[in-house]
Amino acid sequence: RVTPESVSFSFGTVLLDLLSGKHIPPSHALEMIRGKNISLLMDSHLEGNFSTEEATVVFDLASQCLQYEPRERPNTKDLVATLAPLQTKPDVPSYQMLGIPKHEEAPTTPPRTLSPMGDACSRVDLTAIHQILVMTHYKDDEGTNELSFQEWTQQMRDMLEARKRGDLAFRDKDFRTAIDCYSQFVDVGTMISPTVYARRSLCHLMCDQPDAALRDAMQAQCVYPDWSTAFYMQAVALAKLDMHKDAVDMLNEAATLEDKKRPK
Repeated sequence: RVTPESVSFSFGTVLLDLLSGKHIPPSHALEMIRGKNISLLMDSHLEGNFSTEEATVVFDLASQCLQYEPRERPNTKDLVATLAPLQTKPDVPSYQMLGIPKHEEAPTTPPRTLSPMGDACSRVDLTAIHQILVMTHYKDDEGTNELSFQEWTQQMRDMLEARKRGDLAFRDKDFRTAIDCYSQFVDVGTMISPTVYARRSLCHLMCDQPDAALRDAMQAQCVYPDWSTAFYMQAVALAKLDMHKDAVDMLNEAATLEDKKRPK
């Protein structure tokens, strides 16, 4: 049933897709954009071609459109009133704006060699992903946490013990126990670990919970925005949700991030 409020919600998802360059499931959209740095959310292809102030206005508008309560979403007149002042440039064809000759196709991207993680995620091989995450352990968490002496309290020890129990369950493929232990670690909130989110994401996939897996993979990205593993895990979750085009886009984004970090 189409209503003005549902149209506003749909428009918000389109705005977010245009700004970020990828499809973000509407149920996770507000979680992704709330309080985040605009430059991290923007499509990298738009770098240098937008005003931060204008992008902030559009992100705020998308956020309003995606509000859970329909009555809190802007109406069509409000949308037009917000966007009209931003339309300062004349309309130009997209191929001209992107610098592509009119009768030529954009150059194709040469095939890339995927890493073991990329290959496992492209095949949605959960067993292989599990082996890689066990071997990687917490190597990618270095530098993501700085704790003061005062924070080493009994609560901290309990939290680290919960993570340790989660790691043992994860290693032994007791994925439901691992979810419970990692959740205890996450819920305290004193220490944020992208690896824990990635591991819990895989646990959710092993338990046939792709929605929860996607949320955790997105949280890992929020903690560590350039971490290819977070993008790879999102790709697998999207594939499990039958969002195959988005999964391929996310897989390519992960491989690009991985290529940038490889020694030349």
